[in-house]
Amino acid sequence: MKRLYKILSLALVCSSVFFYSCETLELDLTENPNALTPGDADVNFYLNSIQEDFVRQLEGDAQTSEDNFATGGFQNGDGFNDIGQTLVRLYNYGSRDYASGIQPGDGDDEWLNAYAGMLIDIKAMNVLAEEAELTHHVAMGQFFQAYTLVVLADFFGDIPITEALQGSENLNPVLEPGASAYDAAFGLLDQAIANFQAEAAADPDYDLFYNGDWEAWIRAANTLKMKMWLQLRLVDSGAKASFDAIVSTGQYIQSTDQDFQYRWPATSASQPDTRHPRYGLNYQAAGAGDYMSNWLMNLMDTRDDPRKRYYFYRQTDAVPGSNDAPPNEETLNCSLEQPPAHYIEGGFTFCWLDNGYWGRDHGDDDGIPPDGLLRATWGVYPAGGRFDDDRFSAISQVTGGQGNGITPILTAMYVDFYQAEFAMASGDMAGARDFMIEGTRKSIAKVQPFAALDGDADLDFEPDAAAVDAWIADLGSSFDAANESGKWDVLSEAFWVTSYGNGVEPYNWYRRTGYPTTLQPNLEPDPGTFQRSLWIPNNVVNRNSTVSQKPDQAQPVFWDTNPTAPEAN
Repeated sequence: MKRLYKILSLALVCSSVFFYSCETLELDLTENPNALTPGDADVNFYLNSIQEDFVRQLEGDAQTSEDNFATGGFQNGDGFNDIGQTLVRLYNYGSRDYASGIQPGDGDDEWLNAYAGMLIDIKAMNVLAEEAELTHHVAMGQFFQAYTLVVLADFFGDIPITEALQGSENLNPVLEPGASAYDAAFGLLDQAIANFQAEAAADPDYDLFYNGDWEAWIRAANTLKMKMWLQLRLVDSGAKASFDAIVSTGQYIQSTDQDFQYRWPATSASQPDTRHPRYGLNYQAAGAGDYMSNWLMNLMDTRDDPRKRYYFYRQTDAVPGSNDAPPNEETLNCSLEQPPAHYIEGGFTFCWLDNGYWGRDHGDDDGIPPDGLLRATWGVYPAGGRFDDDRFSAISQVTGGQGNGITPILTAMYVDFYQAEFAMASGDMAGARDFMIEGTRKSIAKVQPFAALDGDADLDFEPDAAAVDAWIADLGSSFDAANESGKWDVLSEAFWVTSYGNGVEPYNWYRRTGYPTTLQPNLEPDPGTFQRSLWIPNNVVNRNSTVSQKPDQAQPVFWDTNPTAPEAN
């Protein structure tokens, strides 16, 4: 059994973010506080750790040695959100090819955290919870298990299901089709809903998502089903009817106050680090660790998107090579280079942007120059960083919202775009437009209150209601003026901006629809086929005698029946 970090759990649940209060906690530090002994095997300790592990499975980690989440492999922080967002240009993907840009070993930690961590803990917790009739503990575990099976199938394809988690009884569980993972997840969600509706002998000490609102959990479970039915759109003729049946009940996430998300407490920067991982990895003494996406920043800046000051924080007002500053080989090597031919032909931005939006192009694998305190970085949404009010000053470890951000997982604005996609697929362009507009409005309304997290921000730079309305009107006009393919591009670009902070949703959308076709291509003219699924992790292939590596990363997952990978490689 892996270690359960009780100190971290207690620090998280004592946070004022979750509106709990804690009495003085006495921990006998003569014993290892991180080791869970048989006498300590309390169902609430299990659930606390499971909740944290669930969100880190998506969001990754900023401090690799201080909690029970194993990090390593892909890049800064890791997690499914990290992988998905880099592939779809929500921030920088630093490889000129797809076959090796994400290595077979890069999925080891996601797989390990799921199977050797969270899922095995859920199984152990259920032994205690079922015996004590703690049905709401069981229900939460079933929800987390269902979501995890779905995201594993979405990213890897075939995964262990019925033979998994058997310990020494079966050390070589076979891989089963991703469709079977979905079947198992639907069953788990049905059981979870029934358990949420049932009486429990006692409720969890800490519910870090909905604070014991079981109706909210039922809405989240139904929303997860809706997400799954959308992903099955190409392989199940009854998917839309099943989706619509949930819509007709009204029991799903419809407003932002119902969103299923995780609020990072930001009560500590170390031992444990409870800040949003993107804040912890970027608001450092040496400056930012991630590179923002030139494609996304250009899209939002040139269209004056109302959310750009919340998403990105600019540390300088000029990027070398732009209209604002001369080239500088030391800090931005490409500012002295010519764009590749396919960038010129396609009219894509290259290397630099105006107005201080300092990022990187898709596939830029240059080394790291001394630009950590110059490049643009994560803003106040969703990472709890700084609001961009044209102050153009360098970040530090204690600036902005200090990491009190969120990880959006299932939200009302996503649901609107789910409905927009179904409408587009059925030829209902007017309906798709309406859902796009509604989802975008919810996104802007969700983002704007985050500015208040930055106590030093000049909020006069926030867009007012008239500016938002005018921008929304322009979005609708762009949709109206486009042909069918163009409408898909407008809708998909709108979803990309709305989904910022979540890499699972746009990565699935991109493979499912093939849109937007407007994405900046890889700097390499021929980067190989886009990652339609991740390699099977090295540890699995090397240690499981029933598993062989897939031939390449171009293998689609079961719900992706498109004849080719998305066009905008």
